[in-house]
Amino acid sequence: MNKHPDYLLNKISGPKDLKKLSIPEMEKLAKEIRTLILEKDAAKGGHLGPDLGIVEATIAYHYVFDAPKDKIVWDVSHQTYPHKMLTGRAQAWLDPNHYDDVTPFTNPDESPYDYFAIGHTSTSVALATGMARARDLMGGHENITALIGDGSMTGGLAYEGFNNAAIEKHNLVIVVNDNQWSIDKNVSGLVTALKKLRDSNGEAAENPFKAMGFDYRYVADGNNIQDMINAFKAVKDVDHPILLHINTLKGKGYSPALKDEEFHHWVIPFDLKTDKPLTPEKKPNPNTVATDVIKEQIKAGNKIIAINAAIPSNFDLDEIKDKYPDHYKDVGIAEQESVAFATGFAKEGGTPVLFENSSFLQRAFDQLSHDTAANDLPVVMMVGAGGISSESKTHLGMFDQVLISNLPNWIYLAPT
Repeated sequence: MNKHPDYLLNKISGPKDLKKLSIPEMEKLAKEIRTLILEKDAAKGGHLGPDLGIVEATIAYHYVFDAPKDKIVWDVSHQTYPHKMLTGRAQAWLDPNHYDDVTPFTNPDESPYDYFAIGHTSTSVALATGMARARDLMGGHENITALIGDGSMTGGLAYEGFNNAAIEKHNLVIVVNDNQWSIDKNVSGLVTALKKLRDSNGEAAENPFKAMGFDYRYVADGNNIQDMINAFKAVKDVDHPILLHINTLKGKGYSPALKDEEFHHWVIPFDLKTDKPLTPEKKPNPNTVATDVIKEQIKAGNKIIAINAAIPSNFDLDEIKDKYPDHYKDVGIAEQESVAFATGFAKEGGTPVLFENSSFLQRAFDQLSHDTAANDLPVVMMVGAGGISSESKTHLGMFDQVLISNLPNWIYLAPT
């Protein structure tokens, strides 16, 4: 049953309906979308902060561009709930009986407005660049856009994509959604560069995007619909690569998500009145046992370090992060880097304990083989989130055993 029959969203069957709305109506629509995200996530769980922060930019994109002819590739695609609502799938948020009708990531089997099954970070720019080159060879003129952000620029493939996108000859728009966060706080040297650009309203001399050759534009308030419409109109149909840097607020519209961005990146079902999970985590559990051992080793003076790729909360690593920062390393969403870093740490005699999610670890296969196994170095690795997922084919946590148990020198154990 539709919980909100009076919502404007009921009249939006696709972007063509959105184009009929006034700015005040679109602002009302943004509030509706946020309410629906909160209601569904409270009932079912899902990504919360990223989707709350991207609402206005999504509305503006579909107001200006002509999807599905114009194409947008959503990096990670865990911030596409508003996109799905505006492209004919709103019922999956309006009606609790249809909550399970759509997947939480982009899915070409689900809609012509989704172009790839995407669930991992840093792939959007490379994908969009390939699409742009194919369009040019086929004589097309549609706009190709990649939206990257929410931590996905910490992955190495993002830079490989930028490196090639910058020299394309024709239309290619890259939107950097700068909300200052990944799952945890953003890490790496890029944090400094982005802050300088935000603090200078995009005018800082140290601009890595201009240095690579991009036509660079900045939007100070990426949550202002009119500003985003103006920005998108200015880049639509431009015949060269453009980078549009937008400053957005992760968790916008829900005060608990603004106070604790990490906890509200992805949520299990929770009580909207209290913000408390409906099924609190049981302790002790495998994560707490592992972190207790690491803390004991640190206190004993051993040269041990806990390493993860932007997912400390998945493994209860926050206490180590806060109390023992010299014994903690978050590399960002960059699994290859995490394995190579751990291997280098082991080479110098330290004890690295590497925490990885099964479905993300496949991206580090070459380092697991080439850097760790081929050099026969002692790296301890904890792999979580194993099993089958109904969310996306990109989140199947069952390939790690197949991949790694066949590598030389690894001893790979699964508890039974």
